Amino acid sequence: MADKKLRGIKKNRLQRRLAVSMAGMKATSAVLSSRSADWLRSEEGRRNKRSQVLARETQKFVAELGKLKGSYVKIGQMLALFGEHFLPPELTEALHGLNDQTQALEWRAMEPQLVEELGSRLDELEIDPEPLAAASLGQVHRAVIKKTGEEICLKLRYPGVAETIDSDFADVVRMLRLMRFIQAGRDLDEFLEEVCSMLHDEVNYRREADMTEYMSDHVADDDRFIIPKVYRDYCSDSVLALEYLPGYEVTSDKVKKLPLAQRNHLAQAMLDLFLREVFDWGVLQTDPNFGNYRILLDGDKPRLVLLDFGAVCEFSDDFLDPLRATIVHAFRDNLPGVVEGVVGLRCVSSDHPEEVQESFARFCMQLLEPLEENLSSVPKYALNSRGEYKWAKSQLIKRAGKMAAKSSFSPHFTLPPKEFALIARKLTGVFTFISVLRAEFNGSDCLAGYVQEWESK
Repeated sequence: MADKKLRGIKKNRLQRRLAVSMAGMKATSAVLSSRSADWLRSEEGRRNKRSQVLARETQKFVAELGKLKGSYVKIGQMLALFGEHFLPPELTEALHGLNDQTQALEWRAMEPQLVEELGSRLDELEIDPEPLAAASLGQVHRAVIKKTGEEICLKLRYPGVAETIDSDFADVVRMLRLMRFIQAGRDLDEFLEEVCSMLHDEVNYRREADMTEYMSDHVADDDRFIIPKVYRDYCSDSVLALEYLPGYEVTSDKVKKLPLAQRNHLAQAMLDLFLREVFDWGVLQTDPNFGNYRILLDGDKPRLVLLDFGAVCEFSDDFLDPLRATIVHAFRDNLPGVVEGVVGLRCVSSDHPEEVQESFARFCMQLLEPLEENLSSVPKYALNSRGEYKWAKSQLIKRAGKMAAKSSFSPHFTLPPKEFALIARKLTGVFTFISVLRAEFNGSDCLAGYVQEWESK
């Protein structure tokens, strides 16, 4: 077992490529075999059988990616994020099951890289060899700076991960094409290149250190948030040293038992953070995974601890201006304005029929339902006796998901820009975070000030 943990992600290139190829070939063979008997079934029977076989074989293919760990897991997760736009739903669902939490590598597998990166500076630290957490691309260890007694966390990238991203990504895409899950095309190829570039950003720990300090400067004047200090002396391309900050996960019993007023305080802070990113900064942390947040219970006003800025992206005004307009017009319940916004976002074309444009605009308005100024069209079960939005009871994500699934079958459906998928991911994550807090408040109260400022320009 120890040897397996040590080898973990160090399988050689040929072994990894062979494992993915074999999994893809098995899936392809099974799907094609099922089609050979299709003439014996009715049309509905053929559809059901194909879906069953596809679901089973994609689960096996994805399970193989999970076993290989490293960048394969992260690639699968990124494809799960964007895959609903170009992959079969059976595969997208299977990819969503990839767990970022994985078995850590032994310290003797991590230490040589740390010695190479930090050299003599390593002697200044007392490091706990047992990791605090492990994920697909790296793991975290607690440490103490001997001279000062300060507690820090060392985020360590797995050896060899950065060097295999391009080849691993190419292997997965090649197998998806072999299985006929995706087709070659300029738009999709460019889209996939951008996704691969984002993976490189996530393993560049010097960039993450820069982004951590950048975001820290932006919330320095807001005591609702706290971001760990970066210790530059112990950072490198594959090592990130941060202040150790305690805190509870949003799903913890401690947080669940907080009074509604405190849960609302945290939820409103999370929503306002998103709005500030969109309307003021133009820079967003695009990975809303719950593991990237902690809650510091500090008196009557708990604080949000913000972690992990490897997925921070800067957006241009060419994208942000129509996004802001879309949000503002949804706030005002202005369908024509939202249509204009989504056309500007390149989610639909001005050449598309009016009903197609309005259908996508209505989907966006539903997703932005908690931010609307007028909640008269909101289901009664989503409001409390004071007319406040009950985030956990609203079933918003489920309702919006059904509407999105219908639009994907439209012959006019086109691959949306990567930026829109990232924003949809972030917004869904923010709303889910607020729902877990069981908050009850109207998002329009948070948005109104941004709307006023936008409309006054």
